[in-house]
Amino acid sequence: MKLSGAQASAFIAKPEGARAGILLYGMDAMRVSLKRQQLIKALVGPKAEEEMRLERINGADLRKEPSRVLDSLKAQGFFPGPRVVFVEGATDGLADVLAIALKEWTKEDATLVATAGSLNARSKLRKAFEGDQRSLAIGIYDDPPGRADIERMAKEANLSQLSQSSMDDLLTLARTLDPGEMAQTIEKLGLYKFGDDTPITGDDIDACMPATADANLDDAVHAAAEGRSADVVPTLKRLAGQGVNPTALCIAATRHFRTLHAAATHPQGPDTALSRARPPVFGPRKDRLVRQAQRLGAARLEKALDDLMNTDLTLRSARKPPEMALVERAFIRISMLRRS
Repeated sequence: MKLSGAQASAFIAKPEGARAGILLYGMDAMRVSLKRQQLIKALVGPKAEEEMRLERINGADLRKEPSRVLDSLKAQGFFPGPRVVFVEGATDGLADVLAIALKEWTKEDATLVATAGSLNARSKLRKAFEGDQRSLAIGIYDDPPGRADIERMAKEANLSQLSQSSMDDLLTLARTLDPGEMAQTIEKLGLYKFGDDTPITGDDIDACMPATADANLDDAVHAAAEGRSADVVPTLKRLAGQGVNPTALCIAATRHFRTLHAAATHPQGPDTALSRARPPVFGPRKDRLVRQAQRLGAARLEKALDDLMNTDLTLRSARKPPEMALVERAFIRISMLRRS
């Protein structure tokens, strides 16, 4: 049988009825892996591996020893409770082997869980599971985690004080992070709020978001955006000493000022624009960017972007200019825009 959409999500969260086998397949290996972990935990509990009620078989190993999957399904465990045999990296080449295992399955046997990459409708592996009335085939697509997924992850992280505003922020964030990063962010949020019963705020979420590669560049960009001319050169010299590339500085600044320009020109105001940015901006960082956008305004931000674009073109030209000096001058000119 084939399962999709809300039915598939509901089944993975709470499997009902005895199933011979469940196939999870999809293009994104991380998404498939997260759903597989959730499914196996729901089938056999969190201690299944410790109690030897979970057996893992690599697809490549199974091709060398095809009888292993059926033997594992029929084996009797040392500990009471349901069992799972997990086949990782299944392909169409294993379709016949797994089809035989499904046909020979009885209710006393372990449940077969298999994962695979992207499979089209003609896939022999999909047909083996879809054609068996006691089995399921579930496609895992590149949809962001929904409200139910976030509520489940929050519950697992012992987050109880999740307001509507916090949920909206997490849903927005889920559309920009990959599922693994989103799961880690919520797990980190649970640790961050451990022993703290106050409601979760945007500041809390911002503190737990994944660090970006441009974090070291922020000081220089903020100094320019906030008009702190005296801080621009020392900060850039420190970054140069750390080996930061001038072109990378120019790119980071351009991205930052584009965000500010979008905030300054949004019809509903900078606060709304930054909440809808990709990635979204939360907490103190959002407040800081709102102040920067309001301080400079759309016209000055356009001048800053024009200056950065010209600097970037010069850096990429065939000439060999003093690159860091060019960036320093551009940042200083931008930092002085408010005074003009």
